[in-house]
Amino acid sequence: MATSQTALIPQAKRMFDGATHKLDVWSIFTPANVPPDAINLGQGFMNWSPPDWILKNSHSAQDEDVMSHHYSHPRGRPRLLKAISKHYSPQFENLVKEGRELTNEEILVSAGANGGMFAALTAHCEPGEEVICIEPYFDQYFASIHFQGAKPVFVPLHPPTGEGIKDGSEWTLNIDEFRAAFTPKTKVVIINTPHNPVGKVFTREELTQIAEVCIEKNVLVLADEVYDCMVYDGKKHTRIATLPGMWERTLTVGSGGKSFACTGWRIGWLIGPPQLTAACLAAHSRIVFCTNSPMQEAVAIGLELAGKYNFFEDQLKAYAERRDILCSYFDQIGLSYTKPEGSYFLLVDISPVKVPEDFEVPATCQGRGKDFAFCWWLAQELKVVGIPPSEFYCEEHVNIGERFARFAFCKDPELLHAAGKRLLRLKEFM
Repeated sequence: MATSQTALIPQAKRMFDGATHKLDVWSIFTPANVPPDAINLGQGFMNWSPPDWILKNSHSAQDEDVMSHHYSHPRGRPRLLKAISKHYSPQFENLVKEGRELTNEEILVSAGANGGMFAALTAHCEPGEEVICIEPYFDQYFASIHFQGAKPVFVPLHPPTGEGIKDGSEWTLNIDEFRAAFTPKTKVVIINTPHNPVGKVFTREELTQIAEVCIEKNVLVLADEVYDCMVYDGKKHTRIATLPGMWERTLTVGSGGKSFACTGWRIGWLIGPPQLTAACLAAHSRIVFCTNSPMQEAVAIGLELAGKYNFFEDQLKAYAERRDILCSYFDQIGLSYTKPEGSYFLLVDISPVKVPEDFEVPATCQGRGKDFAFCWWLAQELKVVGIPPSEFYCEEHVNIGERFARFAFCKDPELLHAAGKRLLRLKEFM
């Protein structure tokens, strides 16, 4: 374990002292703060239930197995461990070459993907060590790093220039800047692909460059791949753990919630070599002991029966349709955006939109990126909720993120059309 509970208390106080800590973006753009009839394209949760065949079979399983209602082994329930192994082993080229499947010792079921990443950082980071994050980054990384007494170090993706539709691949990482971010204190690098919020799917060539630096610097890689089943237009998702020299230093993060539209079930997992997952198990079992037992059974059923129901293929088509619906409205408005290669977020360039000068922005949005004012105005006046992505940047790089707003398209087509019709009013402010 990286540090004791008592040692974390001062760190927590420094983070959340009301005099110094800015309210997080999720607390600002919570449904409690926006009009009740606003359409929420902000947070990345779906507005539909998991498939009926998962729900019906999981209900039967809970009726038949009384132990599914009680503590699970901290590593995970046997059925889910087996299902993860069967589903994911063929996706790891190194395992296929070895002619084997993932063992239980190479998997840890966690309290959501967040819980897995927090456990990994608790297990492998010491106070004073550094963790490299590629911007924009999911803001949970920042808190999880700080709670270890560690320091986040930021390297930005560079956005494309010019107007028009861009591709996620046009956001680029300068490998020299990435290398320069390493110091003797660097312990971990977090890689997110498919990427939230850019929608970039890192190519094998890009990941190979990143991997070479990580091997040279002898660091651990946390590969956040929770959107791995949402890759569009024939693009290929490469797992960095499969590249030469990377399996032994990589923990791959997965999410049942993202995969099966059940984000509230809080089921995620880590995949990696036994020496890495064992340390994470020690941390995770002291943080939550185990995660939701009946929902582990349900996610296991999802993985077991996905092929029978052609689930992932059909879901991908449905997400692509939703993406294109939302994009079509920004085409009509005339705003540039990054067409995502993966995930379910759309990053729109809002710089041509002029928020009325007499519009009052609350104190929680003041002193932050221009995108906070835009998103607050959008929610209050046009009644569509988006998220300001400058929240996902360090203070030095806020200028990159404040040009944009993030919209989630993991919503029913009818809701996306309703939001799109409201968004068309943006043309009045350009």
